[in-house]
Amino acid sequence: MPPASDSARATLPSRTGAPSQVQPVHGDRDSTLAVLLLLLAFRIVNALTLHTFFQPDEYFQSLEPAWQLAFGQTSNAWITWEWRSQLRSSLHPELFAGVYLAAAKLAAFGGLTLPTQAKLYIAAPKVAQAVAAALLDCYTWKLAGKAYGRKSRTALTTLAVSVCSPWQLFCSTRTLSNCLETTLTAIAVYHWPWHWPGRHGERQDLHHEQTASQDILGSVPQLRLSLLLAAFGCILRPTNALIWLAISIPTLWQASTRQRYVLVRESLFCGFSVLACSILSDRVYYQAWTLPPVRFLYFNVAQSLAVFYGRNRPDYYLTEGLPLLLTTALPFALVGSWQALRAHTLSSSSTAHNAQEQIPKKAILARLAWTCIFVTLFLSLIAHKEVRFLYPILPFLHILAARPLSSFFLASPSTNHHATPLLHPSHTRRALLVTLLSLNLLIAGYASQVHQRGVIDVLAYLRHKHEARIAVNDMDVRKITTTVGFLMPCHSTPWRSHLVHKEIDAWALTCEPPLNIPFEDRASYLDEADEFYINPGPTKWLEANMQDVSTVSSQGSRSARHFAKMEAPKGGEGVRAKREWPQYLVFFAQLESELGDVLKGSMYRECWRGFNSHVHDDRRRVGDVVVWCLD
Repeated sequence: MPPASDSARATLPSRTGAPSQVQPVHGDRDSTLAVLLLLLAFRIVNALTLHTFFQPDEYFQSLEPAWQLAFGQTSNAWITWEWRSQLRSSLHPELFAGVYLAAAKLAAFGGLTLPTQAKLYIAAPKVAQAVAAALLDCYTWKLAGKAYGRKSRTALTTLAVSVCSPWQLFCSTRTLSNCLETTLTAIAVYHWPWHWPGRHGERQDLHHEQTASQDILGSVPQLRLSLLLAAFGCILRPTNALIWLAISIPTLWQASTRQRYVLVRESLFCGFSVLACSILSDRVYYQAWTLPPVRFLYFNVAQSLAVFYGRNRPDYYLTEGLPLLLTTALPFALVGSWQALRAHTLSSSSTAHNAQEQIPKKAILARLAWTCIFVTLFLSLIAHKEVRFLYPILPFLHILAARPLSSFFLASPSTNHHATPLLHPSHTRRALLVTLLSLNLLIAGYASQVHQRGVIDVLAYLRHKHEARIAVNDMDVRKITTTVGFLMPCHSTPWRSHLVHKEIDAWALTCEPPLNIPFEDRASYLDEADEFYINPGPTKWLEANMQDVSTVSSQGSRSARHFAKMEAPKGGEGVRAKREWPQYLVFFAQLESELGDVLKGSMYRECWRGFNSHVHDDRRRVGDVVVWCLD
């Protein structure tokens, strides 16, 4: 019979009949709740102090459709081609739509001013995601408790590694679907029936068979929760199924006949339940029957549209992905994975009774290690790669890294009293630990507070200018419009989730993929952003797509500018209407000299400049973010 779980052992009476083990259950629950509350407070601060840009998907695959769901079709949210092509599940933005509606109710109840309302709308999804981030930390720790022991030093080390991880500080509180997927995966894997006996359970005596049967029935609620969360994760990100293939297939292989039956039955029940909810949700959102996970795979695999957004080397995840994900924990994760696989191999070949007692815990570590290897290698076969695609295995890597890290830094100091104090191993390792922690904080601080913050700050500037116009004119909000043009690579900034006010009428360069273009013609395909920067170039693009500069010239009368606008092409059959010059032009400093030549003698003047990055891998995004205002 397998060892009972922590909760099961805690409720068993002692041999004398006294409930000596009941009290620790409440103590464990209280300690877990206390840790969760501390983590929640920490992650809320983490979320609200995050001021940099990472991936457009943080906004355009979650907050923009959520904004439209909450505030309607006229809210001016930017709905990308993925939603129009029904590639994404509506379940994720619906969560944030609920958050926005709650924030709107709170704003109305509190009678908040317009600027305060805007701050609330920006903060609300961050706080909601902070809850998911805190749960991720907590369940990473709890899963480590199953592998190393509930109150072991190594489990606490896992929690410390998760909290101090630069990637976690930078990414865990962002509204990416990968972040929610990672949280769901960590909770689901924790509730997985790791303690089930293997095939040897079929050859046990009657007493053991009855006990095993009771154990299976008692595990069904946790198994069902695990499978429901796993199914939700797979709906969010179809590639999440790779993790569950790696975890469930060995369980099926080692399970008894009864366990297999229960596992298959519950998998079908939970899978179809979540799928039905998703289909109904998508039917309401898209106003049509559709299956986004299938369409996602069709577009990105069968039609190879994912490579339109980048193609990477096969070794990308090994040479760049894992180092970025783990930073200073990388060597410990590699050593921990090797130790887990080696220890499980030795335990499986051992016949000693005390070794057999340790097999379940060692099996957890080995399974997590194999899952990390399998997912990394499989995703390496896909041309389009991003670090965040590996995010769901990060909790497993932190757990694997905890044992060698704990052994290296927290081992008992040597009893050699003749050693020189400054050269004592414990002092050297403590200094190294402080160095690594400082490096983690430096990386996290730079990534979260400095690199690519201009594209976030500029939206606050534009929003405040619009709010100031309303306050100064003391007019109805709906009667004042602020126009903005973003001459940047597509999706360089958030959109309505940070502009907030629908009266800020903005446009930006687009980058729609070649959806209806044959494979042989895709190599020469250019989206609008490509046309702007490459062919025919910014100057020619502005001449072809914007009204004549005379409409904003600082020379001549107002009537002359008016008639110049009236004479501009209005569109129609065979003629594309030209855009009017907006009140604000936003661009990267890299474009400053060329725009200066085009708009020389115009009424545009620089009115804001914000630091964005010291270096950037995209030359189009080099330099500060600059705003020119129409004087």
